[in-house]
Amino acid sequence: MMKLSLQKGELSDAEFIHDMKVKAFMPLLNKYQDFETSPANEPIERVITQLEQSFTDYYIIQVDDKAVGAVRIVTRDQPVYRVSPIFVLPEHQGKGIAQNVFMLIEEIYTEAEAWELATILEEKRNCYLYEKIGYSQTGVTNVINDKMTIVAYRKTC
Repeated sequence: MMKLSLQKGELSDAEFIHDMKVKAFMPLLNKYQDFETSPANEPIERVITQLEQSFTDYYIIQVDDKAVGAVRIVTRDQPVYRVSPIFVLPEHQGKGIAQNVFMLIEEIYTEAEAWELATILEEKRNCYLYEKIGYSQTGVTNVINDKMTIVAYRKTC
């Protein structure tokens, strides 16, 4: 049984979070060639800015006290919160970690009346996960290139 926990990220964690983000999103960047939009291509300054935002909480996802990814919660549009992004290192994917992270964040942010996120439509495993835990497609899409479309999801609590 894995011990999953979330550790609140601090400014001093920016480089570590950025490195994990690049590793987690690089396979998708290679697959979809979305150089303008991929989190794997974002500079470390973006993570620093997000960590400094008063309406952002960044958490390092830990399994058995080992960092395996991160999740950012945006609380700007209360009571609708946004997950942007969530990522798990490739070697830890497919183990139910993300699903459990969603349960944890919903326990932390009990005041949320709805949750939003976006994902790659062509990544069927991601879409399946979000739909399995109660998210529905909103109908909003953004075609990035001929290989990739971003689709919006929403879950009402």
